[in-house]
Amino acid sequence: MANPNVEVKYTKLFINNEFVNAVSGKTFPTINPATGKVIAQVAEGDKADIDLAVAAAKVAFKRGSVYRNLDVSARGRLLWKLADLFERDMNTLANLESLDNGKTFDKAVADVYGCILTLRYFAGWCDKTCGKTVPVDGGNFAYTRKEPVGIVGQIIPWNYPLLMLVWKWAPVLATGCVSVLKPAEQTPLSALHAASLIVEAGIPPGVLNVVNGYGPTAGAAITSHPDIRKVAFTGSTDVGRIIAKAAADSNLKKVSLELGGKSPLVVMDDVDVKEAAAIAHAACFENHGQCCCAGTRTFVHEKIFDDFVAEATRLAKERTVGSPFDSNVQQGPQIDDEMFNKVLGYIECGKKEGAKLQAGGKRHGNIGYFIEPTVFSDVTDDMSIAKDEIFGPVQSILKFKTLDEVIERANNTTYGLAAGILTHNLENALVFSNAVEAGSVWVNCFLAVTCQTPFGGYRQSGLGRECGEEGLELYQETKTVSIKLPINH
Repeated sequence: MANPNVEVKYTKLFINNEFVNAVSGKTFPTINPATGKVIAQVAEGDKADIDLAVAAAKVAFKRGSVYRNLDVSARGRLLWKLADLFERDMNTLANLESLDNGKTFDKAVADVYGCILTLRYFAGWCDKTCGKTVPVDGGNFAYTRKEPVGIVGQIIPWNYPLLMLVWKWAPVLATGCVSVLKPAEQTPLSALHAASLIVEAGIPPGVLNVVNGYGPTAGAAITSHPDIRKVAFTGSTDVGRIIAKAAADSNLKKVSLELGGKSPLVVMDDVDVKEAAAIAHAACFENHGQCCCAGTRTFVHEKIFDDFVAEATRLAKERTVGSPFDSNVQQGPQIDDEMFNKVLGYIECGKKEGAKLQAGGKRHGNIGYFIEPTVFSDVTDDMSIAKDEIFGPVQSILKFKTLDEVIERANNTTYGLAAGILTHNLENALVFSNAVEAGSVWVNCFLAVTCQTPFGGYRQSGLGRECGEEGLELYQETKTVSIKLPINH
């Protein structure tokens, strides 16, 4: 049940299976975005704490350790047990998520379900990741082994705190790696409660560590640490560049980056307008628009453009905004004051550049970081709201004539995370799916993200993939072993 008064039990760092204060003794406030008020003071880790967490992880990963000697099926049982604990504590985790992040309680519950499914999915990979025997010239016997990369540094965002935590932890455990993870400074509370479940799940000390802190201190210490062999980051493209450079400048860490997007959703003229507008509405306003793969560029065929805009406007005006703990509310606040002002700035920019404001466009209420669901029509490709990742509840509707034209326009972006098309014409769907440059393409749906399918982007939307079998790749090294055989064998 939704409970805005959920107890906050864990505010320290989690290192070597213990909750500890930061070495410096510093704390920082985590804010309720629905009220702007402080929820709790949280321990602020920095380089000294990252060093301690890495040292604990190093011991856990050492040859002969309890963790390294676990049977692969035993690792699978650890993941399954952790999933069971997530299921048991679902209400607590979801309430902490809504309190700290501002997403509606129902959406937070759905995120916890996603965590459970992901943990159980990766549990199945523990004893199914294997090398190959390879026929080679020269008469040798050759085979490959898949081995864990070692200590992994992980930095997650604030928009899906629990899901991104599990997307990082699950492949770590499945491959036999160990981790030092930094939650976003805006949303540490659900991550810390999840950390409290690690001991109960039976995961050995040092395997999973959580260090709260800021990017320039704790985050930078992760990306530059000489003992960390891979860094996984989800967040903005600008920060992704900083992380990639730091990883290269330190010890040439493996890097996986899931970054920003400006995803196109193409609406052909053969669809039911109301149904298409509803899909586009959900694609854009998911998680208050704070979704990296949100369909924020809505391309609509000229034949149905006016009818579509009218329906999209109606949906936005009827969308309920308010407390994330109210079951009738569809949209909560933006994450913080910085993002609140950034989104409002883009709305003003859209007005100045000539887009037609159809709905919303201003603050909702007087308390917290709420913004009205906003719809612009008559948007052109050169406008800032059509080019930049706004990360807020703003839908930009653009008009097109032909499929070839809209494919070219859809690809005219620095991003390439996701794309979609709504049509009953199979040929159009296949042509678009093959031609659009994006890591995920959705036909007659949107945001169909699952733990079984790889997720990631083209171009400046990132490097590598998460989830699916491909989500294991950058957590592993491939070792080739060649054995000389007798000549006459």
